[in-house]
Amino acid sequence: MNKTVLITGATSGIGKACAVRFAQGGYDIILTGRTKEKVSAAERDILSICPNIETFPLIFDVRDKEAAQKAVLSLPAKWSEIDVLINNAGLALGLDPEYGGDIDDWETMIDTNIKGLLYMTRLVVPAMVARGRGHIINIGSVAGDAAYANGNVYCATKAAVKSLTDGLRIDLAHTPLRVTNLKPGLVETNFSTTRFHGDKNRAEKVYNGIKPLSGADIADVAFYAASAPAHVQIAEVLILATHQASGSVIFREE
Repeated sequence: MNKTVLITGATSGIGKACAVRFAQGGYDIILTGRTKEKVSAAERDILSICPNIETFPLIFDVRDKEAAQKAVLSLPAKWSEIDVLINNAGLALGLDPEYGGDIDDWETMIDTNIKGLLYMTRLVVPAMVARGRGHIINIGSVAGDAAYANGNVYCATKAAVKSLTDGLRIDLAHTPLRVTNLKPGLVETNFSTTRFHGDKNRAEKVYNGIKPLSGADIADVAFYAASAPAHVQIAEVLILATHQASGSVIFREE
């Protein structure tokens, strides 16, 4: 029987890349997303690449505690034994100074990046503890290591992801479960387009003069962490483009 991975925010970017990589590694995939259309499209793409695995769709918003609970509890018995949870759903909104930020943007980031991660952890991990096996992979960010100009609230949410991941690892130290925090730098996905509320021209400038990471690069690291021997816990990995040194130090070729 194949192992099962549940991936939040699996319809695009790093989440979808993780779904493809784990499917290629023989995992059955539970894909979550907010719309049936996007989840169905992701399922078709994954099955076209890996026809020998199975997928299961869960349509809900991780910010909605009741919806998340209902979705996880609705899983059939075959899908309820989750081996790997990838808390990927997250976003940045805006790039304004903290004193001039959009409060609605703040709440969306906090509700998604922090509370959504907590909801899914609370819903999935107890069963892992009871079974004595499981792996939680949280998608953090280089932004969680140090604030950068106008990153304020987004950086704070990813710092929270680091603290929550470290705390969970401590809480699970008496179990066989493993906990990993992946901290990507510049990854070319729809991340910047979302941050700039659909302004693609502004988003494209983020990657000017540097070859950024891809979602597949991060998925490879996630799969490596999940595939390590049982006695090996890949606790934290910072993944940067070659010409990126930190969240704020980037060399760009003219």
